[in-house]
Amino acid sequence: MIDHLDHLVLTTCDPQACTYFYTEVLGMRLETFGNGRQAFSFGNQKINLHVRGHEFEPKAHLPVPGALDLCFIASQPLDEVIRRLQQLDWPIVEGPVMRTGATGPIRSIYLRDPDLNLIEISELAV
Repeated sequence: MIDHLDHLVLTTCDPQACTYFYTEVLGMRLETFGNGRQAFSFGNQKINLHVRGHEFEPKAHLPVPGALDLCFIASQPLDEVIRRLQQLDWPIVEGPVMRTGATGPIRSIYLRDPDLNLIEISELAV
């Protein structure tokens, strides 16, 4: 019945810091749509942005910053991602470690965005 994820919604306390992280650190594209709403686009997906206290309806029952645990598959080798994060002085909280992803083994690192959501960045393990 379900084919793939189209988008998800991230609630932030600090839209400027959040935008910096998802565009400059992770390399996503900022897009503006419908009445000035914003989203971070990557591949065929996007993350819609809500600002706490100014969420769009309908919304989750309890939208709170810092409640997400997201895993992204990198478009480049994980070692390059690690070097980029080190250049930006963005702390890695764990990894690299081996995990199990949706399609099989992955090699992952973990970091936190400005709202303290847990972000896992992975590469497919061969």
